[in-house]
Amino acid sequence: MKWLWMTMALAAGMAVSVQAGVNGGLGRRVGVLEGAFVSFFIGTIVLFFVQLFFGKGELIAMFSVPKWQLTGGILGAFYVFVMVLIVPKLGVANSLVAVIAGQLVMSSLVDHFGLFGGQRIPFDWTRFAAMGFLFLALWLFFRK
Repeated sequence: MKWLWMTMALAAGMAVSVQAGVNGGLGRRVGVLEGAFVSFFIGTIVLFFVQLFFGKGELIAMFSVPKWQLTGGILGAFYVFVMVLIVPKLGVANSLVAVIAGQLVMSSLVDHFGLFGGQRIPFDWTRFAAMGFLFLALWLFFRK
């Protein structure tokens, strides 16, 4: 089952790469803020119908969750806005390597401290080495 999840994660990563290129082009045509808005608006419509037909019917429960759990939409909007802004300037690969480096740093902190109710996974030398290689990749991608 672990391979299925890993395959889905790889597919999601591929989708993010395509999304970055698509959104970057959209932003060049309609404007950065407008491009981010259009992307989220279309995604909202799609998710509305998906949850309508396949959801658990517990959407109203959003009013009873801790308020910090509602910040995901803000963070997602920030991510899409930044990608629409930087992809035309840096390219898809450079932008995503930088995003992945940021994700690795923050996710390592989240795992190490077990933040947001997650499992604690200590930061060890293996993870440190992996992070070092990723920052080396970041440097190589941005090197002229």
